[in-house]
Amino acid sequence: MDEIAALVDRAEIEDVVTAVFDMTDAKNWPVCQELFDDEVAVDFTSLNGGEPSTVTSAQLVDGWNKGLHAKKQSFHMVSNYAINVDGAEAGVTAKGHAYNLLDADLGGGIWEVWGVYRLRLVRQAEGWKVTALAFEAKHSRGDASVRTHTLQA
Repeated sequence: MDEIAALVDRAEIEDVVTAVFDMTDAKNWPVCQELFDDEVAVDFTSLNGGEPSTVTSAQLVDGWNKGLHAKKQSFHMVSNYAINVDGAEAGVTAKGHAYNLLDADLGGGIWEVWGVYRLRLVRQAEGWKVTALAFEAKHSRGDASVRTHTLQA
């Protein structure tokens, strides 16, 4: 692979990863789901306990839609990208900070977390798609019930 193609790959991969977080914060769930492969290996055990799992992209994004409902604001900042491209596959590590802010009419409150994201992507005909997403929480603060709040009974 020539140097220009490698730089293009890295830029496209960073754009996809950034878009995952931007589309999540914008609650643009259809576009967010398009950024993922049909099945996604997920590991949020540092937040939720349990075991890593594999879910469909629809299940992943539907869960985010329920957890990050219209009365809960989220804001993700991702930086310090380390991107490793190996042919049609790539790995990304990035540092992140996020907060969830619950509307005052639901009691208000804020929860924040800092940690490391690890993603795997694969090149497909329509572009790079995320096939794995893991988050390793390093520190959190605030009202943990804000993170888990949903509007559904």
